[in-house]
Amino acid sequence: MKNRNSKKGFTLVEIMIVVVIIGLLAAMAIPAFQKVRQNSIHSKMDNDARQLASAAQQYFLESNVTTVDFTVSSAGTINAPLSSWVKTIGTGYTGMGAGGTLNATATFSIGHPLAAAARTYNSEGQKQ
Repeated sequence: MKNRNSKKGFTLVEIMIVVVIIGLLAAMAIPAFQKVRQNSIHSKMDNDARQLASAAQQYFLESNVTTVDFTVSSAGTINAPLSSWVKTIGTGYTGMGAGGTLNATATFSIGHPLAAAARTYNSEGQKQ
């Protein structure tokens, strides 16, 4: 004979425990995700700074000058005179505006709205 009074399902306490566990996992995962995102943005900024500095160094050698003005389109396209060495960089940078000036011996800064702070690089594109 079957027991018709058997009740199947979860109790309120069991459901509350599951919700608490999910909340704890989310509380640990969200900061980790934000750190990975920050690291990704910083890596992108570092790489673009190296590309700009390398292109500027090449321009300095070939043109026998010590400064270069450049412009960046909203799509991240580098316009003359550095366009021969760098085609595009990331978009949304601050501190460069629509471009900037690179000097053979001075530092330069690049910022991004999603980054914690602007970063400063030497004339060779190394983070300071």
